[in-house]
Amino acid sequence: MSTLHLVDPTLLPLLELMPGTGFTAENLPAIREQSEQRFAFLGEPAIQPEVKVIPGPGGPLEIYWYDPAPGQTGRAALLHIHGGGMVIGSARSMRHGPAGMAAALCIPVASVEYRLAPEHPFPAPQEDCLAGLKWLAENAAELGVDTARIGIIGESAGGGLAAATALMARDQGGPVLAAQFLTFPMLDHRTGSEDCLYSNPVTGEFVWTRQSNRYGWSALQGDYAPTDHRKGWFSPSLADDLAGLPPTWIGTGSLDLFLDENLDYARRLIGAGVPVELHSYPGAIHAFQAIADSHLAQSFNRDLLSAVARWLKV
Repeated sequence: MSTLHLVDPTLLPLLELMPGTGFTAENLPAIREQSEQRFAFLGEPAIQPEVKVIPGPGGPLEIYWYDPAPGQTGRAALLHIHGGGMVIGSARSMRHGPAGMAAALCIPVASVEYRLAPEHPFPAPQEDCLAGLKWLAENAAELGVDTARIGIIGESAGGGLAAATALMARDQGGPVLAAQFLTFPMLDHRTGSEDCLYSNPVTGEFVWTRQSNRYGWSALQGDYAPTDHRKGWFSPSLADDLAGLPPTWIGTGSLDLFLDENLDYARRLIGAGVPVELHSYPGAIHAFQAIADSHLAQSFNRDLLSAVARWLKV
């Protein structure tokens, strides 16, 4: 059964932009090359980043720093983590999202060039993201940032890594986050596999499919068995305890493969006493916000930016 008739018509151009090619070890290099060129037509971002190189767990780590007002102090800030299923994408090529947020909110945004799987499986990407968060907090005075108003944000795999970084920061004594903003986050390594907890017949047909999800999680997992205390850092849905996490915004699509795991994570956060704002956009497939002039993308941007402004006191 096709779910094409359920897709909001304004999002149909996305099916040409992101056709949902199945991932394999053989075609990954070609998909990565295509991914790096995908957003070139957008031109230059609203704010040009300064590339800062910091010591990382695996060597030098690049942070793309978007500062709309250099020299100002006491500002809120966001740590941004890009998407790409754990296996593609880069902070270098995906500049328009964090640049747009920095310009719209007039706060600095730092985007992490984390290592990708399968070359660098768990916990390498998570450790890079945590290193970026620690750098932002430890250098807050120099960067003009208020440490009490640092949030973390990410889309898809970046949303999953943001959730994992928040868990790691909580478990390891900081840095303390003011909020986390998760856009259709990739949280549950079981989704789309034989161990999947969900049997939703209308999710995951387009852009990011069950096959792609199995490949992305397998690449990240490597030889890690998610049975020790780090299992929630690997796959946040596996975390036994979600208490003590920061206020959480979650935006997802009604046709997105991650819909059910996102709803379940929101429910568990609420049960753990965490403030949650949850949005599910009707007729929305994965990466729907890429069609910027669609009414769904406009609603999404309004909801997300207002939540960031409210929770980070912008």
